Amino acid sequence: MDDSKCTWWILWLFPASSQPAYDFALDSSILGTILYCNLHFTKDNEGFCIPQINLQNATTIEEFDPKGAKTYNVNGRDIHGYFVRQNIFTRQGVFDGAPIVGPFQLAEDRNGKPTRLWLNIENDMFYKQHKIIPETFLLEQLNVLPEFISSPEIGFLRSIGPKLGNAKTKLVFTFLEENELEPTTNVTYGSLAKNLTTIKSFASGIVVPKEYIWPVNKARILQPATTIVQDAHKIGLAVYASGFANDNFLSYNYSYDPTREYLQFIDNSQFSVDGVLSDFPSTASEAIGLIISHNGASGDFPGATDLAYQKAVDDGADIIDCSVQMSKDGIAFCSDRADLMKTTTAATLYIDQSTNVPEVQSTDGIFSFDLTWSQIQSLKPQIESFFEGNLVRNPANKNSGKFVTLSEFLELAKTKAVTGVLISIQNAPFLASKGLDIVGTVSAALSNATFDKQSTQKVLIQSDDSSVLLKFKDIPSYQRVTTENLIFDYLSDPYVELTTFNSLQVDGFVTDYPATVNSFVRSTCTTNGSAYLIPPVQPGFLYEADPVAEPPLLSSADVVDPPLPAIAKNDTAQSANDSASTSDAPASAPAPKSSSTTITVSTQGLLFAAMVALLTIFT
Repeated sequence: MDDSKCTWWILWLFPASSQPAYDFALDSSILGTILYCNLHFTKDNEGFCIPQINLQNATTIEEFDPKGAKTYNVNGRDIHGYFVRQNIFTRQGVFDGAPIVGPFQLAEDRNGKPTRLWLNIENDMFYKQHKIIPETFLLEQLNVLPEFISSPEIGFLRSIGPKLGNAKTKLVFTFLEENELEPTTNVTYGSLAKNLTTIKSFASGIVVPKEYIWPVNKARILQPATTIVQDAHKIGLAVYASGFANDNFLSYNYSYDPTREYLQFIDNSQFSVDGVLSDFPSTASEAIGLIISHNGASGDFPGATDLAYQKAVDDGADIIDCSVQMSKDGIAFCSDRADLMKTTTAATLYIDQSTNVPEVQSTDGIFSFDLTWSQIQSLKPQIESFFEGNLVRNPANKNSGKFVTLSEFLELAKTKAVTGVLISIQNAPFLASKGLDIVGTVSAALSNATFDKQSTQKVLIQSDDSSVLLKFKDIPSYQRVTTENLIFDYLSDPYVELTTFNSLQVDGFVTDYPATVNSFVRSTCTTNGSAYLIPPVQPGFLYEADPVAEPPLLSSADVVDPPLPAIAKNDTAQSANDSASTSDAPASAPAPKSSSTTITVSTQGLLFAAMVALLTIFT
């Protein structure tokens, strides 16, 4: 694929086929984007754009005609509803009520420039039964025929083809689901896909659901590609793939990155489709800083395991991260949080040790500092999903990998020669009350691995506690990072989210999916002069919320935490340290030299902190 193209073609966005959806498609997509209109008709033969013949799920008709629902037989199936809202209920409804448009209104954009138009004619046979003739509308009422006319009915395409005259309109046959019957021939679409020569006799191209090309099994794993694209190209048929949407269930092979799915169809070693139809044109247009992992590639494997870190490195992460937790006997290891309930199988073995620790979290948990390292090693890691409903992460990797101690993590970072490491430290005051010196342990581990004596690999120390950051002040090669929280609406598109923060000149990205950020920072669509430049989101552009009062300026007291308490006595940790004197297990060590100097955060540091807080994609 030519990277300068970055994309192909699109379907619709927002409430389907509304005027704002088409306007936004043109504003946010690459030049040459084609507007797709699924054309349906009123009883007086007026055409308009709407997703399907039943208006119940795509308009507000129930509010105006609550008793007007009817049942019609359409191509052998009874459909009950209204025959003349946001039709995908998981999407925002703030734009419901936007005006429906007809093909006449799509001939030009809002600046009066001609657009490229694709009209799809469904249910021609049904309309003719009710004395509505789509063909007449196209040939007699449209001043200029569209660039593309498609239909899932062979009879319609065979009929209109000879009547187009010198028009340059391309006829395209649309395949529906494989087991559905094509109404003209009464043959399944799956069977017709095996006889493309017949399609070539009346059409110049085909639209096929994406599963016709790259099948996905019930476990949502990508299967080997079919040969339908190569077979169609051999006889001169163009191939357009349909069914793309950012908020649809993706194969786990794509790591929840919709752009990787587009690239699977247009940039692989076997073939390239001639176009895609997508509900999210800006993302399709993208298909053509530092990368910091979040618990490794925790979108693909259980977080903070050896496999997650290896995948992060393989996916191009510059910096890998370890959120340090402490066992009861003083062993430092990497895990997303002190509560092991969601990240391990602790609930199956140690539910009787569930407690409430308000200093750490509001809910009950099974905490690492209440279990010895040998008890933690008896557990299995567990992949964690941050999404509701059925949008889960790959179940095949649910319990894959093994836990990694802090010293093992640092050794991995040195062996793989990554750009640097990010060490996150939380709950230091509470752990000190338990006799666990997390700051001293981290400091000793970094020193033992010689990270304090070199400048080749960066060391980022992250914490929401300024007193923790202050403990590392006297090692100038360490960069200290605080955390905040930011929320925006990014069109369900990780690349728009990344672009928005990149436009603020942040210093790095923290992500569950390093491969996505790696693709973003190396994309030609992120540099000036490219055929398509990914646009950042402007707050309030899509939906302007009620005004919020300007927050007061922060003072030093708002951001500086009290000094860390002294480390309490911990007999379990001390006993473990004594017995481990001849082993490689990390033990507590004196903290770095303290200082009374107040902590300062540079503008660059604040920008980086904002990015770290985002924890791209997983929040």
